[in-house]
This record gives sequence, structure tokens and C-alpha cells, in this order.
Amino acid sequence: MFQGYSQEAVDFMWGIRFNNERGWFLAHKDDYQQHLLAPTRELGQAVYDGLAAALPHEPLILKVSRIYRDARRLQGPYKDHLWFCVRTGDQDWTGRPAFYFEIAPDYYSYGMGFWAASAATMTRYRQQIDRDPKTLEKLVRQFDRQQVFQLTGPDYVRSKGQVSDLLRPWYQKKSLTLAHEVPLDESLYSPAFAARVTEDLKTLLPFYRYFAALCAAAE
Repeated sequence: MFQGYSQEAVDFMWGIRFNNERGWFLAHKDDYQQHLLAPTRELGQAVYDGLAAALPHEPLILKVSRIYRDARRLQGPYKDHLWFCVRTGDQDWTGRPAFYFEIAPDYYSYGMGFWAASAATMTRYRQQIDRDPKTLEKLVRQFDRQQVFQLTGPDYVRSKGQVSDLLRPWYQKKSLTLAHEVPLDESLYSPAFAARVTEDLKTLLPFYRYFAALCAAAE
């Protein structure tokens, strides 16, 4: 059960950022496993349980990232952050909507990403808006009234289509994420943090269903 992160988790992440080599990591591996990996897994399980209960017919799975980098990368052998996601399937999952949480030395972030959808999928997304703008307009109006998440993601350089000012920021995205990212704060150290993240993510369920239906229709 998630009991909150600790200062030791933050200290480890700063440590690996500035000492990104095998010897330092091995000397602090117990700190990583006990203070960063274990609570991240516990938080992930709590979030997964809440989302799975809200989406009983979705074959959701929980995936926690590895701290080891791809050997071909040049930034050092280890990541200075950890994340988990709640998603469906192992194949082409980056092109599907997924809930996520990430913790780093200087921030944490959570939300729902549709951040690696193919160009063809995003074309279908815009076609869906063209056919039925009102469905997304209703979701966007609700989204604009909340203050937790922001719409992020790269835009196309050239304007696409003709849509309302309300939908324009959504229509122009190459990919998108509904993200809450803030500096580390005291809430991380409380067991109540798990419930807060879960309940916040549940407010994104209408968007998850919207994008999941889009992917299902394409398949």
C-alpha cells in the first residue's frame, strides 16, 4: 500500500542525475529499490485499481518503467526519473490513450497521453471532429472549467481545416497530452497522494473513452 514518497527518493534522483555511472548506482541500489521503485509500484497499483474499477471492460495493464537507459544513448546508463502508465496491450500502445505518472528530481507529472498516435490516426481524429464537432466541444468546455490539467503537445505549422475557436487548439495537434506537471511538493509524502492522483485522472475518463473509441473504429 502506498505510504508516500520520502526525501530519500528525491535524494536518490538528484544523486543519479549528477553521478550517472554504474559504481554510484550499485552503491545506492538499495535506496533506489526501497525509496523510489517500491513506492512508485505501490502508487501505480493504487491508480490502476481505481481506473480498472472505473473501466471494467477495458483490458488495462500497469507498466512501471525501468531505470536503465537504452545502451545506445549518451546521457549515461541510468534515468534520473521513473514513470508508470496504465494502458491496454503491449503492441502499438504508444498510439493509444494511456494514463501516466512520472516523478523526477525537480517535478512530478500525471495525466493522459495520446502522444504517439500515427499521422493516419490523427487524420481520422480531425475527420471525426469535422463530422461531429459537438461531442468534442462538450468535452472541451468541461475541460476548460477545470484547473488541474493542461492541453500540451506539438502543433502543425500550417493551419488545418476550418473549426471553431474552441476546438482550434485541439484540431491543430500532431499529438496531445492532458498533463498536470508541477514542482515537487509536500503532497508526495502523504498516503493521500494516491487517492488525489486517481481521482484527478478519473476526470479524464471521457477523453480516454473518446480516443479509445477512435482507435477501435480504426481497427
